[in-house]
Amino acid sequence: MGRNIRKRRSPLAVKAIAASAAIALGGGGLLWAQMNASAHESNNAAQNYTKAAAATVATIACPDVGQKLTSVPAAAKQGVATELANLDKQITEAYSRLASTRQAQAGDASFVQNAIVGPLKEKRAATIDRIRIDITRVGGQFDNSLSQLAACTTQTTNQTTAGGGGNNGGQNNNNGQNNNGQNNNGGQNNNGQNGNNGQASAAPSASTPVDVGIGGQAGNGPTAADFVDITKVAPNVQGKPQNGAQASTGSFVTKCGVNANKNHNTDNVIVAPGVTNGAHHEHDYVGNQKVNALSTNNSLLAAPSSCRNQSDLSAYYWPVVREQDGSQEFDANALGGGKEGNVGKIITPVQAQIKYVGSPASKVTAMPQFLRIITGDAKTTTNGLGNANAHWSCTGFENKVQLTQQYPICPKGSQVVRTFAFQSCWDGKNIDSANHRTHVAFADPASGVCPNGFKAIPQLTMRLVYNLAQPSIVNGQVKNAYAVDGFPEQLHKAATDHDDFISVTKNNLANTIANCINTGRKCQ
Repeated sequence: MGRNIRKRRSPLAVKAIAASAAIALGGGGLLWAQMNASAHESNNAAQNYTKAAAATVATIACPDVGQKLTSVPAAAKQGVATELANLDKQITEAYSRLASTRQAQAGDASFVQNAIVGPLKEKRAATIDRIRIDITRVGGQFDNSLSQLAACTTQTTNQTTAGGGGNNGGQNNNNGQNNNGQNNNGGQNNNGQNGNNGQASAAPSASTPVDVGIGGQAGNGPTAADFVDITKVAPNVQGKPQNGAQASTGSFVTKCGVNANKNHNTDNVIVAPGVTNGAHHEHDYVGNQKVNALSTNNSLLAAPSSCRNQSDLSAYYWPVVREQDGSQEFDANALGGGKEGNVGKIITPVQAQIKYVGSPASKVTAMPQFLRIITGDAKTTTNGLGNANAHWSCTGFENKVQLTQQYPICPKGSQVVRTFAFQSCWDGKNIDSANHRTHVAFADPASGVCPNGFKAIPQLTMRLVYNLAQPSIVNGQVKNAYAVDGFPEQLHKAATDHDDFISVTKNNLANTIANCINTGRKCQ
């Protein structure tokens, strides 16, 4: 079984994010009509929805089967990856049906259960059984409890509002540390579980019929509650751990551009190899220029790179940011784009800094060739925040405020900043794992020490800067909204931001990076 390394929450960070959520809800909360739930009415089954409650169903919450897998035999990996991608496709199709049948839902309290959630469960059960067959027919062990993850529930608008709802109490899970202007997460729940297997309770009953919608150019977010004026958020960034005697204090910057050549696709070769549109949203790519669902280790080694140092063939990719300004992008009628709720003008970063830094506790080991790391979770709206690693801020505020659950409204003259600090501890053996998480881990937030059995590697950090129109909240509606691309049922929440990386180097570059960091030099 994989190691379960849970996050440690910083009280300061939790309080600050809770405060920022409260500020946002003070204005954005006007978007949601007041719901007066009756204490005597059951809220445990879809059959108990009133017509009013049915009208406020926002999205579908399904347990993330992939995060529960801890061991998949090599001979079964491709088949399992394909079936996991099928599970994602089934959810996106069900969400599309949910979004297109609002009128039917308002007129029939059982419509969502009978026409959407019930059939989805049947499809998922068959797919999970195929995963079982793929694993067991090559001699692997299948955890039969995974079969219980077929059932999905729904989330209401109030359950998905930023800072509220049923996801870990709306708490921010980062530790508030700052690393070169970037907020590190200390540890994570590597099984992606949040106590309720990613499921939300059924919708509460309401006394007044309402249908408030969930906003956004495509009708799937973001909402006013997803934004906060950063000048009104209390500081929540804490200091870094002190360097010990064996600290590795150097850094290595690789300059790979900002994706000005607009290299995009909606694949994700890490989680869905061989499956086109496996991500269901667009990515920016820098570094390796031939990354898609069909990429192999050999093809990555043979591909060109956008990096100034041509020995760096690593794949650096992240979901695009869009301004929801009514624009029809090149993918407006394509899967992964407009057909799946990712709409508006794609904004290219004006800066993209990729930097490797060391450990405050020890020297670092060179990254192994083809190491895969995913940081953050694209499904936090329904999974909960156990693996969230989103950090949003503004220039001039990065060392003071980092947001996980909301997008910042920056003051005039300030730019939006996304930062990522990847897991910096490696198990010393595996370049990937069944759930793409358990082979790496975060260091302890207080000491910087890696968990037992893990060794420190150079920590990949990224800082992306954007020129975006300033959003505003007017009468409970957000104007000039921007949002990160994501799975359609995730409603473009800020917490779903994530980043992907495959280490591919030539000419001993991996050792050069480690040596530079270990000797305290600043290299590029």
